[in-house]
Formats: sequence, structure tokens, C-alpha cells
Amino acid sequence: MKVILTRDLEGYGFFGDIVEVKDGFANNYLIPRGYALPATEGNVRHIQEILRQKRRKLEREKRKAEELAKKLEGMVVEIFKQAGQGGKLFGSVTATDVVEALKEKGIEIQRKMVIFPHPIREVGVFPVTIRVHREVSVEIKVDVKPEKKE
Repeated sequence: MKVILTRDLEGYGFFGDIVEVKDGFANNYLIPRGYALPATEGNVRHIQEILRQKRRKLEREKRKAEELAKKLEGMVVEIFKQAGQGGKLFGSVTATDVVEALKEKGIEIQRKMVIFPHPIREVGVFPVTIRVHREVSVEIKVDVKPEKKE
């Protein structure tokens, strides 16, 4: 029996795939649990329309991400942290620090978008990757400076 998958199923395929399975498996497991629909002409058109809408949405999200990446490209953000002698920090620079520094410049990102190649635990300029989309990432520089003591 041919069915259209309505979910990604390991070993069978992904959403929208038309697969051939045994009648009993389709009628007793896949269809009742909502994992698949019979591969009728109407169901195929319905699933294809859903896939088209998803593709358009993903393209819009990617375009927005590329615009944000252009704004971020080549940017340098300054972060002030307490430091001891020799430029060692008391702690390390976190993703939240980078998000707050970008927020001050008018750019809103989420903490999970910040990717450190290695922990930043000293004063200096370091590259940090901002992954704005699954397919779009940009590198910025983080300039870590010691806090001024009053």
C-alpha cells in the first residue's frame, strides 16, 4: 500500500514522502496514529501544498537572517569584565554578555545563536561566531577589556 508520510519516520522517510508499506502496517499502525495518509490524489496535492508553504516560510526566514548577518559582519563589540594581573578574567565571557553588548548596538539576537570556538578567559580581541540561521552564520570580534576601578 502506498502512503504519504505526515511525519519524519526513521527507516521509512521524511514528511511528504510517498512510501510503499505492507497493508497491515499502514492500516493498523501508520494511519491510525497520524503518521501517514493513504496516497490518494487529493492527499498528495494537500501535502504538496503544505510543503510549498513551508519552503516559502523557510526562504523568508533565510532572507531575514542574511540581512541580519550583513549588519553583524565585521562588527566589534566591547565587553568590560573584572580582570586580575596579567589580563586574566575572574570568570569568562558568556553568550549573555555578547547578547547584551549587541543589544546596546540595537541588534537583538538569542543567546543560543552565539558560538564560542573556545572559552574567553582573558583580555583581548577574540572571534565569535553568530549563527543567525541554520545555513547563515557570521563572525564578529569581541574586544574584552578590564573594568575601570573607581
